[in-house]
Amino acid sequence: MRLAILGMSVYLVYTLYQPQADRLIREVKEQVFTTTEAPEALLTAEKEGQQEKQEAETEETADFPERYDSRDYGKAPDVRNQGSLGTCWAVASVSALEASLLPEEHLRFSADHLSLQNGYAKSQDDGGAYTMTMAYLTSWKGPVLAEDDPYGDGYSPEGLSPVKHVQEIRILKDSTSIKEAVQAYGAVQTSLYMDVQKDYSSVYYNERTASYCYPKKEAPNHDILIIGWDDTYPASGFTYHVKGNGAYICQNSWGTSYGENGIFYVSYEDPNIAGYALAYSRVEAPDNYSSIYQSDLLGWVGQLGYGADSCYFANVYTSRGAEALKAVGFYSVGENTEYELAVVEDFKDTLSLAAFSPVQTGKLEHAGFYTVELDQPVALREGQRFAVVVKVRTPGENYPAATEYKADEYTETVDLSDGEGYISMKGYQWSRTETEYNCNVCLKAYTDTEG
Repeated sequence: MRLAILGMSVYLVYTLYQPQADRLIREVKEQVFTTTEAPEALLTAEKEGQQEKQEAETEETADFPERYDSRDYGKAPDVRNQGSLGTCWAVASVSALEASLLPEEHLRFSADHLSLQNGYAKSQDDGGAYTMTMAYLTSWKGPVLAEDDPYGDGYSPEGLSPVKHVQEIRILKDSTSIKEAVQAYGAVQTSLYMDVQKDYSSVYYNERTASYCYPKKEAPNHDILIIGWDDTYPASGFTYHVKGNGAYICQNSWGTSYGENGIFYVSYEDPNIAGYALAYSRVEAPDNYSSIYQSDLLGWVGQLGYGADSCYFANVYTSRGAEALKAVGFYSVGENTEYELAVVEDFKDTLSLAAFSPVQTGKLEHAGFYTVELDQPVALREGQRFAVVVKVRTPGENYPAATEYKADEYTETVDLSDGEGYISMKGYQWSRTETEYNCNVCLKAYTDTEG
C-alpha cells in the first residue's frame, strides 16, 4: 500500500520560426501504489476546489435510489486476497473488469499476469498504477484467465493470449458519474488513503460496523472497488466524527475476513475516496478486430502540447496485408474532449498530414481511453503506408496529447524504434515525436482482414 509518486516536471522548447511542443512529464494522474514511502500531494488546491464544485452541481440534479448494492443484482465480483504483495491495483483492476461482464459472463482474470506482464520494469512488491492497467489492457496484453496464470507463485508464463479486448476505459471524477457507472458496470476501481496497522486495524476503522473514514486529505495509497452506496448509512457508525449520513459500499482485496466478508463502508466525507474511478465500459470478444497497430505498449506515461488546449497528433503505420481500417483508439487526457479524426490513405511525408480533412468528429465527456469506429472503413493493401490523424481540444489541459516515453527506471523498456508519430500546433507544420521529443504518440489503429 505504500505510495510513491513519480515526479512531475515540464520541459519547454521554443524556436524563433516554428512552434515546438511543450512536454508535461509524469503528469499528476500517474499514481504508483506500494506500501511504505511517504505520499506527496497529487492535486493543487485550485483543482480540488473546481472538482468539489462540479461534484456538488452534478449531485443536485442526479436521481439515484438511496441505496444500491451490486451484490443484490449478481454484479459484484468475488472477493480476493492480495496477500503480502503490493498488487492491490492489479486485483482491483481485474475485479472491476470481471464485474463489467456480470451477470452474463462469470470469468476470473489473472491479477498475476497483469502485475508481471504489463511491460513495466516493476516487481509485484513495487506496486503499480491505473495507467499501467490501461496500457496493459488497451494494448491487448490481457486479460488472461486466472487458471492459466495463478496468483502468488512469482511466475507468469509467456505467450498467453487475451480472452477479451478492452476498447474503452473511462476515468470518472464526480460522484454522479461514479454512481451511474456502478449501476451500469457493477463496480468501479478507485483509491483512498488507508491508515492501518499490519493487522489491518486502525483508529479510523470501526470493526463492529465495517466502516472507515480518514478525516484529512492525503495522497491515496490503496486501490479498492466501489460496488454501491447507501445514502442513509448512519454517521454514528464511524469512529471519527462524521457530520452527515451516507457511505460508498466498497470491496477490499484483503480476503473475506476483513469487514463484512470483504466489504466495508467509506463515508462520503472521507476526502480521499473516489478522487478518480475507472469504469471498464467497453469489453469485447478477442475477435472483434483482426489486428491492432500501435507503438505505445506502456501507454499514457506523459503528455505533449503547445501550452494550449488543442493540438494535432498522428501515427503512421504500414499495412500487413489486404485489410480494412475499421477504428482508431486514443486517450482523452481530460473531460469534455472534442476530437476530429482523419485518415491519410497514402502517406508520403508531412505534407500528407497538412492536408488534414476530418471524416468524423465527436465529444468525449470523460477522460480515459476510447475506440472510435469509422463510419466508412478504409481499404488497405499490403505494404501501404497510412496515417491516422486526430485533432483534440481538451478544456483546461495545456498538453492534450498522451505520449509514451522513458520517464524513469520503471519505463526503461520503452521502444521508440517501433513508432512514427507526429505532432502539430495548427496542422500545417509537423514535428516527429520520436526524434524531437523522444516519445511515441498514443494512437492506435484497428483493422479487419478483407475477404
